[in-house]
Amino acid sequence: MTVRLGAEEEFHVLDVESGRLVPRADALLTRLGRAEFTRELQRSSVESNSQVHATLDGLYADLTAARRRLDSAASSLGLAAVAAGTVPLAGLAAGTTTPDARYRRMADEYRRVADEQLICSAQVHVDVPDRDTAVRLMCPVSPWLPPLLALSASSPFWLGADTGYASWRTMLWQRWPTAGPAGCYGSAAEYERAVAELIGTGVVSDAGMLYQDVRPSAHQPTLELRICDACPRAETVVLVAGLFRALVRDARDRLERDRAPACDGHHEWLRAAVWRAARSGLEGDLVDPSTRRAAPAPHVLRGMLGRLRPALEEAGDWATVSALLEEALAEGSAAHRMRRTARQEDLLACVDLLAAETRGAHLTPQAPVRRPRPHRRPSAPLGTASRVRPRTQTRAAPGATG
Repeated sequence: MTVRLGAEEEFHVLDVESGRLVPRADALLTRLGRAEFTRELQRSSVESNSQVHATLDGLYADLTAARRRLDSAASSLGLAAVAAGTVPLAGLAAGTTTPDARYRRMADEYRRVADEQLICSAQVHVDVPDRDTAVRLMCPVSPWLPPLLALSASSPFWLGADTGYASWRTMLWQRWPTAGPAGCYGSAAEYERAVAELIGTGVVSDAGMLYQDVRPSAHQPTLELRICDACPRAETVVLVAGLFRALVRDARDRLERDRAPACDGHHEWLRAAVWRAARSGLEGDLVDPSTRRAAPAPHVLRGMLGRLRPALEEAGDWATVSALLEEALAEGSAAHRMRRTARQEDLLACVDLLAAETRGAHLTPQAPVRRPRPHRRPSAPLGTASRVRPRTQTRAAPGATG
């Protein structure tokens, strides 16, 4: 049976000349004029929604086409769109909330937490038969989500400074009262009672404000992954999507076989595992879900890949996902690439790197994108094309078949 999937990507809106975050999403959305692009809480970000796909190749083609449209519209306005958990150059300013009644209420209620929501994520939806199944799957997939966060980690900088974390977005995100690991529920009815109880506290106003790492979609029969940073490279989104689809398939098989999730009710270690992934990315230890002990990120991710091989092969994803994972481990996280560029040049060059990778460029450490100094040509986009090479595709890479 084909299990379909889709993705939502959030993008920061930057000024080309300064490389700084700007509240110009509305102008960009007006220029785009397409239904798949929408507003977010802050006027400095936009969201793109993919179609539903049966294959990773289809998802990759969709994501890259949306990024091309976004780049074209942004460049015509002197802007750039960047996929990353946070961007290096940003400032906090009043009045940047999107003029929407719900968003205004959130800004009034959560104040500084909402004001500092200058973050972007990548979300993946995977088909499930019904809401009961989605709810029951949250528990068995949750231990394996921190490694997906590590793969996506792309937010080491915040307000011009290095945070020491690979995903500072995670630290900002977890300040919301409903963020973090999901609980374990036996049915959709049990989950809905918990949601109603939470809304009844007055702390959140609606089910859309449940910001757990994984949740059943409120509008469609899918399980939704929410733990990941936005990813500069579309290939990383595809890798995460392929692994998450395999996790869902594997968990469904285990539930059907065992009739109950293997959960001891103790999730303290899981929150710690999320912190570890946010701190280290791919460049340090992760918590191995199999042992609940620290282990190098490549060991944890290759172990995860081996565990999921039957599900990946059933979906026809094994070659693509295994090749993309090895590439990710060899090249390091986006956070690592950003820090390397900042060390070699500066934060503005780091912004150029993010913009170029979001457009689809594949840069090497030996050939980073550099802006002309001290003045750059007004007509040149962030990360000029003459400085980059097209991303080399292997036979296993998404989109390689055209």
